[in-house]
Amino acid sequence: MLQAAELLLDTASALSQGRRERQEDAVITGFPQGGEIGIAVLSDGMGGHAAGDLASRLIVTEVFSELMLHGAEADRFRDATPAILRHAVEGANESVRAHGDARSDCDGMGGTVVATVVQGGCLHWASVGDSPLYLFRDGALSRLNEDHSLAAQIDLMVSEGLMDAEVARCHPQRNCLSAVLMGEAIERMDCPAEPLPLVPGDVVVMASDGLQFLDDATIAGILERHAAQSSDTIAAALLDGVAALDDPDQDNVALVVIRVSDAQTPSRLGMAPFLPGADGRFAPGAAAASAFGALRQLVGGARQRRST
Repeated sequence: MLQAAELLLDTASALSQGRRERQEDAVITGFPQGGEIGIAVLSDGMGGHAAGDLASRLIVTEVFSELMLHGAEADRFRDATPAILRHAVEGANESVRAHGDARSDCDGMGGTVVATVVQGGCLHWASVGDSPLYLFRDGALSRLNEDHSLAAQIDLMVSEGLMDAEVARCHPQRNCLSAVLMGEAIERMDCPAEPLPLVPGDVVVMASDGLQFLDDATIAGILERHAAQSSDTIAAALLDGVAALDDPDQDNVALVVIRVSDAQTPSRLGMAPFLPGADGRFAPGAAAASAFGALRQLVGGARQRRST
């Protein structure tokens, strides 16, 4: 459990494979008890059978490692958080390029990223792609980050009366990304210069787009019912909501839930990397730590290739 200024942050992470053959989402969180900085990174991989899961693991490991490295100097981090976030995302993009260049079976690999940093009671973030970052506050759900897909443009056409809502919902290009980490120039990155101050009662949800099989009203209803409960309970309720749809096309789902309370509320520790195991399920504890160590070696190899 991280104590940020006068706030306590209760955090949880979860993964669901949905109806897909492979788990291509990955997430790592670090919110040390008594620490000054909390970090969470999530990625939705793409690239087909060979590379989607590898891409997401590579991205979250690269970004998380870079943020943890800079997080050791809290004062410097506080003064330069947006720049550090951008640098971490750009480094992950370069690692994807280096890995793709080194392996022909990984051509076309890539992924989205959402990286958040909580420091001094404020939330910073950087994101590329369509993975949403939500804030639930005072009974209302809002999306904090930009949607780098054609969905945003299609929804704008609906709001202007240029397209039927049902046609928009099923539009074949709805999920086409306008920005993604694929080793090429990053077309767009959402990384605000000013952070969002957090207040007691806030619930922050980072997710892959698999959560958006639920509409915003349903997500808000779930958060409303469980906002006073633990982050574990909130994450489980969101996954239960997705499972209840029983959609044969259900995508992978990755979640990070950050529940904010005042410093008088007792809480518990939450610092561990979480990555999907071979069966696509959550791999906490020693298994995750082992996977994280292996991925750090992979990232190191990519960095070495990048420098040559």
